[in-house]
Amino acid sequence: MPVVRSAEATTHEIHGARFVSYATPRTGSKELCAWRGEIPAGTRAPAHTVNREEILHLLVGELLVAVDGRTDRVRAGDTVIVNPGATLAVENPTDHTALTWVTTSVGLEAELADGSRIVPPWAN
Repeated sequence: MPVVRSAEATTHEIHGARFVSYATPRTGSKELCAWRGEIPAGTRAPAHTVNREEILHLLVGELLVAVDGRTDRVRAGDTVIVNPGATLAVENPTDHTALTWVTTSVGLEAELADGSRIVPPWAN
């Protein structure tokens, strides 16, 4: 049974947020990826369309999460289900960092509004 210790997690930063990667093919996962997201106060991530289902569980804080144009205020303990092909935007309107736990399947890609693509290393 592979165990990924917190000290072994890999941290990535993009669009003002941090992604602390735990489960990926590089750490022994065959089908799923999982990471902790750290969204600082005032951060507004660009809208992006995902090719895989993504499950976002808010551990700490509060976020505004828009999925396909519908915005919900999400609080600690809430879970957001983002289906493949959906467009997701996340904003932290508070003055505290929000912490998320996110899972998806290997191969997640995101397309930004300008057509550019992101292949996040924390999800591949």
